[in-house]
Amino acid sequence: QVQLVESGGGLVQPGGTLRLSCSASGAIFSVYNMYWYRQAPGKQREMVAVIRYDGRTNYAYYVKGRFTISRDNVKNTVTLQMNSLEPEDTAVYYCNAQRSDGSGPASWGQGTQVTVSS
Repeated sequence: QVQLVESGGGLVQPGGTLRLSCSASGAIFSVYNMYWYRQAPGKQREMVAVIRYDGRTNYAYYVKGRFTISRDNVKNTVTLQMNSLEPEDTAVYYCNAQRSDGSGPASWGQGTQVTVSS
């Protein structure tokens, strides 16, 4: 099972940018579909973006055009570039890995806090 560690969260003003990174270890990274989820206080965890093993991406409508997900299969990392941040983006952001063949359990990172506030 892959182990995941997120980094890059913090406090940013509305309209600002942040870059989150997720470092993976313990498994063959290239066979995993990689996700970013987020959970705001009092709300359910929701999917933000996915980049599949073959590089295809999808985004939730509420971040489309503002966030970009990418992966580096040499460095075993997945990155979420977040632009034009809004207060509604405030949440704990989690990295998630799921094998592309559907086998095995999903893996989660510990999460990183993103706060958008003036």
